Amino acid sequence: MNNIRIKRALLSVSDKTNLIPLAKALAEQGCQIISTGGTGRQLKAAGISIIDISVVTGNPEAFGGRMKTISFNIESALLFDRVRDAEEAAALNIEPIDMVVCNLYPFKKVLDAGAEFDTLIENIDIGGPTMLRAAAKNFKYVATLTDVNDYPEIIAELQSNEGALSLATRKKLMRKTFNHTASYDATIAVAMDADANIASKRLHFTGGKSLRYGENSHQSARFYQEVDAPNSLYNMKVLHGKALSFNNIMDINGAIESVRSLNRKACSVIKHNNPCGLCESDEQAQALKLAWQGDPISAFGSIIAFNTTVDLATVTFLQLNNPKKRLRKFVEVVLAPKFTPQALEYLRFHKNLRLIEYDVNVPRTGNDLRYFNGALLEQDLDSQLHNKMDVVTAADFDISTKTPLVEFGLKAISNIKSNAIILVRMVGNTLQLLGMGAGQPNRLVATKLALDKATDNLTKMFTGSVDDLEMHIKTQIGESILISDAFFPFADNVELAATYGVKTIVQPGGSIRDKSVIAKCNELGINMIFTGLRHFKH
Repeated sequence: MNNIRIKRALLSVSDKTNLIPLAKALAEQGCQIISTGGTGRQLKAAGISIIDISVVTGNPEAFGGRMKTISFNIESALLFDRVRDAEEAAALNIEPIDMVVCNLYPFKKVLDAGAEFDTLIENIDIGGPTMLRAAAKNFKYVATLTDVNDYPEIIAELQSNEGALSLATRKKLMRKTFNHTASYDATIAVAMDADANIASKRLHFTGGKSLRYGENSHQSARFYQEVDAPNSLYNMKVLHGKALSFNNIMDINGAIESVRSLNRKACSVIKHNNPCGLCESDEQAQALKLAWQGDPISAFGSIIAFNTTVDLATVTFLQLNNPKKRLRKFVEVVLAPKFTPQALEYLRFHKNLRLIEYDVNVPRTGNDLRYFNGALLEQDLDSQLHNKMDVVTAADFDISTKTPLVEFGLKAISNIKSNAIILVRMVGNTLQLLGMGAGQPNRLVATKLALDKATDNLTKMFTGSVDDLEMHIKTQIGESILISDAFFPFADNVELAATYGVKTIVQPGGSIRDKSVIAKCNELGINMIFTGLRHFKH
């Protein structure tokens, strides 16, 4: 029972990719091929001998092709137990079929193309799933092939195993078949609900693998891949380092989202799913340096992501091989689309540092899903930065000169937990997140945290005379932009910002107290820009 020689195979496919090489490989091993309709015509055109399925069923194709494969003879040939039912099958003149190759009518393809309802109905396969399920149930004796990408592996095994397939292969194909038919039926069910104006969702995840632990060490955790999802994070390449935990993956995703939409060479430094450092520059090494300076203390144990190939000149900033261990910068993960060989060699000096290759520049697809307590929330991705850029204060202010910095800030704040306030600045041609207040129930507290962090960072970065420090900080904050993820409900945030020297504030607007907030800005000489869109992130 371990190796079953494929003596008779039934081929009936919609997707005919690589069909001929597979059929030839079967024929070369002496396999008899049964086929239907268009599949049979293509095989005969290639010079491959077939038996028309009507010879096996004893009936012609009927009803415009709706009836071809469903019959007592076909399903019996697939289902009967080759040991227990052998005598009964012989008495009924049932000859076994050892393989089914079928990939079903292209229901999803015609659905995605916007087909009308009647066309969808005609593309619901009945005979195919019936054959596949029957064959998969009897995998001890029958092989099922649903994926054209599996053909080369199956051809190789047939050729190296005298036309036989192993039990392990048949069992793997069985699992794949039931997943295939389940997804097929789920797609149909959701489409039929949609036609009735009922919103439903069926998700298919596979490959669940255990992680080091969950959010806390006493929690177990698993990581799954969504079937057919493009550029799935599950497929990231871990090039080096110890196993990943639940928190690592959460932060890795946060790091990716923080740099995904940035231009030029960007770097994010993520801690507890917030970018505590973010920078966009013409120089990758400069981007890392200024992102790190966004919060050097919080950067300890952080996750760093880049949107361009990482080179040695950049990562030596981490001083991983410095003889003075206190000067080495400890990080958990470094992620980039690629690493140069020299950068990889250097980073591997730290045996536990995870090095991950993932293309952060591929746009996200799908929607944002949150599952909890037997319920599912779904929303569109937060992909629009603003729908206006209106200067609402009295003084003349040319927003066009600040647009790149404002948009950089909006990209940053859309990835920071609400309530969120940030300060961003331009250093030469480099854009930097200077200070952040995140995840606060009180917006005034978030504003103070951001301003204090900016002040602290400017103090640490200052190399001039102590007598000039206060003026330097006031000047830098004045040239920076304060951005809020949602409207200011009161003018107290403006008053606080003014005491630190803020001259420009960006917020969505929309509060019933907008007029009083704008009036306070005019009184204090602060420019205010309304974007029309908030960026909550819970």
